[in-house]
Amino acid sequence: MEPAAIGARLASSVVAPLIKKLFVAEGPGAGLVDNPVRVSRLLSFTGEKRTLSETDLHKIARELVARAAQSTGVAEQLPAYERRAVAHAVADSLRAMDSIDMEDVQAVQLGHMAFAQHLRAQSRSATLGLSNDAVLLYVSVLDTACLHIVHFFTQRSTFVARTLVEQSRRIEELSIKIDTLIARTPSPADAPFEERYAQYIASKHGKLTIFGLDLAESPGIWPLDTAYLSLDAVGDTTHLPADQILAGRHRVLLRGVAGSGKTTLIQWLAVSTAQKNLDERLLYLYGLVPFVLPLRTLTRGGAKLPTPDEFLSEVSCPIAALQPAGWFDRVLRSGRGLILVDGIDEIPESERQGARRWLQDLVATYPRNRWLVTSRPSAVRENWLTGDDFAELDLAAMSRDNIAAFVERWHKAAGIGDQYAQDLMRAIRAKQDLARLATNPLMCALICALHQDRRGYLPDGRKEIYDAALSMLLSRRDRERGIHKPGAIRIGEAHLVQLIQKLAYWMIRNGRSEMDRGDAVRLLDHALPTMPKVAEQGSPEEIYRHLVVRSGLLREPTAGAMDFIHRTFQDYLGARAAVEGLDFDFLIAHAHLDQWEDVIRMSVAHARFMERTRLLTGLVARGDASEKEGRRLHLLAAACLEHATELDPDVRDEVQRRAAALIPPQSAEQARALAEVGPVVLDLLPGPADIPPDSPDRAYFTVLTATRIATDAAIPVLALYRDEPDLRIRTELARVWNRFDCDRYGEEVIAHLSPEFLYFPVSNTRELRVLRRFGGRPRLKISGVFSPEEFLRVCDRESPHDLWVEVDPGGTWEWLSAFPNLRTVYFEVPVSTAETVPRSVRVVGEPIAPPTTSGTAAESWDDVDSLGT
Repeated sequence: MEPAAIGARLASSVVAPLIKKLFVAEGPGAGLVDNPVRVSRLLSFTGEKRTLSETDLHKIARELVARAAQSTGVAEQLPAYERRAVAHAVADSLRAMDSIDMEDVQAVQLGHMAFAQHLRAQSRSATLGLSNDAVLLYVSVLDTACLHIVHFFTQRSTFVARTLVEQSRRIEELSIKIDTLIARTPSPADAPFEERYAQYIASKHGKLTIFGLDLAESPGIWPLDTAYLSLDAVGDTTHLPADQILAGRHRVLLRGVAGSGKTTLIQWLAVSTAQKNLDERLLYLYGLVPFVLPLRTLTRGGAKLPTPDEFLSEVSCPIAALQPAGWFDRVLRSGRGLILVDGIDEIPESERQGARRWLQDLVATYPRNRWLVTSRPSAVRENWLTGDDFAELDLAAMSRDNIAAFVERWHKAAGIGDQYAQDLMRAIRAKQDLARLATNPLMCALICALHQDRRGYLPDGRKEIYDAALSMLLSRRDRERGIHKPGAIRIGEAHLVQLIQKLAYWMIRNGRSEMDRGDAVRLLDHALPTMPKVAEQGSPEEIYRHLVVRSGLLREPTAGAMDFIHRTFQDYLGARAAVEGLDFDFLIAHAHLDQWEDVIRMSVAHARFMERTRLLTGLVARGDASEKEGRRLHLLAAACLEHATELDPDVRDEVQRRAAALIPPQSAEQARALAEVGPVVLDLLPGPADIPPDSPDRAYFTVLTATRIATDAAIPVLALYRDEPDLRIRTELARVWNRFDCDRYGEEVIAHLSPEFLYFPVSNTRELRVLRRFGGRPRLKISGVFSPEEFLRVCDRESPHDLWVEVDPGGTWEWLSAFPNLRTVYFEVPVSTAETVPRSVRVVGEPIAPPTTSGTAAESWDDVDSLGT
């Protein structure tokens, strides 16, 4: 007889009362506290609320089997001992409900057949020794019982109430999502202007100047969608892709060193928003209107910061006058604004409090928008904007994989063969000093350009790299490209440097990153009489035009303004001018200002032996005399040591002794400042045994310092902390794996970290292989791009029981079923094919263990994101 026929002949009036006895009586209410309810908590034959004995359970099973056998005639075909064996098997399978990790809602969603199959899988030995007819009876009885069990769940008032509440919540969430989409749709009157404005943003910011590309047989401009390299943003407990920092947050202050990609990130967010061609990760930008506000431009010449109605006109947007009346207010009041404020550090320190008040007034007036503010790390103190609900994050140094990707893209864009890229990567991996320099996009581009230009030869230090880059830009580019024509202005490299460094030093002394064209021409007018061979070739205006067009260092970002292609070159040449002018007292007097930090470092590099001694002893002495600025000045002096090629040993000892007194660091800000000192600070950092046990934060900040120094010389220091139980320390040690040599760091650090509550991030197959060699880990965070086939081929399948999926591998999620012990998957990506996730896996929107980051990429339906399955 078919199983379906057996089930059909078991009357509900007989089965339902028997099934009901398996479960405890429900209490009143909607069951919202424990939502949903685990099946094991509903059973009457186990747990604290037990009302049914083991004997009773077997009695119910015997009754079900007897009724089925009697009503179908099977009783005549099976002997009594086999019917008793079937009853035992049914009882064993029903008892398995106590051990399954499943909620009532999941059971109902599975359906009675799949639920019965799941119970059978939990008690595979129940049918051992049974004949085919007996197994058939067992399957049929269990299927029928599960039909009534699932039906019983749906009839419980708490289930019904809870389901109604859940449906109401989903309807409300959907309504909010729809309302948000409607709110982000411009009015018909504004839509045409917004379309034109979006086209302007995409055109204005959709290209990126990559240093050195114009020296090869390729354009010096890269399309942004090709050039953009996704870096990471980090905080005390946060590590996520930088383009996701506004997904779960509405206000962020992002710090990053010069050349780290802050401005490029702003361009990427603006263009992505304007083009509306968003992938799943960027859906939170849908319908927003970007406003790019570079403070260097807005404050040029001491100008007052703009009001919202002036946002477009002050950045010289050519269609600013066409915006409909009140448009800016409608956009910002509806929360559709994406306000990108670039470069707090680009304005004088004396003006920053005013900029902060300006920002606070804007946020208070239009609080519902998204705000991103960028700065160099030392320009604003910790918690500068936390009172206004700004999260504070840092752009991380480029990982080894980031560097390899950048080098490959640069050479591809330059039309240079792969061999150069491979040779350069071998050099970066072999030379620690070079690897330490190539940790941000600007320095990577410099190194790529010089490696190609010099046929594989690379200078050793930072100053040498800048000198070579300037020579390449100022003299070789025109000569090698054959640009010179009869009668054209021709200025030698030495004169070019003298003229440009005068402009740079004027900008530094006046706290500016942009200069009015008229001021630049007047400054050249004063300088040219001392250079008759240059002056006779043209007027100050013509010489200025030559510098902008031919030097490769200057540009005109807007009409009537001039700046350097990057602030780093301004600081470097300004420092050279200061040393040549013997302005050492002036340098020391301004050393406490963050805008002068790189100038001071480069001044030490440019200075001769006695000049260098004067600078460093002056910094130490001023630091000793200043209680307020002492720490900053002593750390700056220590950071200058890497540029001091020749220095009195006594002076070096004095500088290092002052730095040692500031260790261990007591805050993230101090850790950041110490890391800026460079590898020399590694010898000064203490081990955990030297830190008082009542100061766990100092141990964490010490580790934070060492992980920011992206050189393998930091590995022995970090290995000292590998046995520390502090989850913050273990998380930080695991997080930075991809910055170091994979095998060495894996053996000396990763292999020794306690796995308790710790998700081990894996960003490439090398790391997966290392973990497999160590026996795997129970919690993995997939933070690199793997195909499911790659991941399954390399990963140890037995060990993971929790996965954190940060990167969507594409396709369905059926590959998760290959992990037999998998319990929980935390998705940090939209799961559009959630039905393919194995039902035995708990799918959640936030980690089941203490998190290693601050949360998901989206925390509300406000984000118009499908995150959080």
